Amino acid sequence: MSSIRRLFFLAIAWVSFGLGVIGVFVPLMPTTCFMLLAVWAASKGSPRFALWIREHPRFGPTVVAWEGERAIPRHAKYLAAAMLVFSMLVLALTVGILWLKLALIGGLALLGLWILTRPEPLLGRS
Repeated sequence: MSSIRRLFFLAIAWVSFGLGVIGVFVPLMPTTCFMLLAVWAASKGSPRFALWIREHPRFGPTVVAWEGERAIPRHAKYLAAAMLVFSMLVLALTVGILWLKLALIGGLALLGLWILTRPEPLLGRS
């Protein structure tokens, strides 16, 4: 792999990781999706960084559960569902165009349903 391509993936990994860390502290900012993107990009740019993310005590278990089992821990499902409901409420109160409001709320509802129907991790249950 070329150095430029490696650096490109490494940059994506670090930016995603940083956004994921910010998501721990900022409500409505996702953490898990950024960590999944970070570990994917790091796998291509720096396998050592990818391993570090997978072994991280805070972020690793969720990433490993998704990679290995396509599973989402129960606490993450509940948090995601709560954030989606809050987002739907904000959309219901702020978006004026009815068809757009219904489309956005419907999309978030489908996303929530998909998240809630994912299995929970078998290894190291959360």
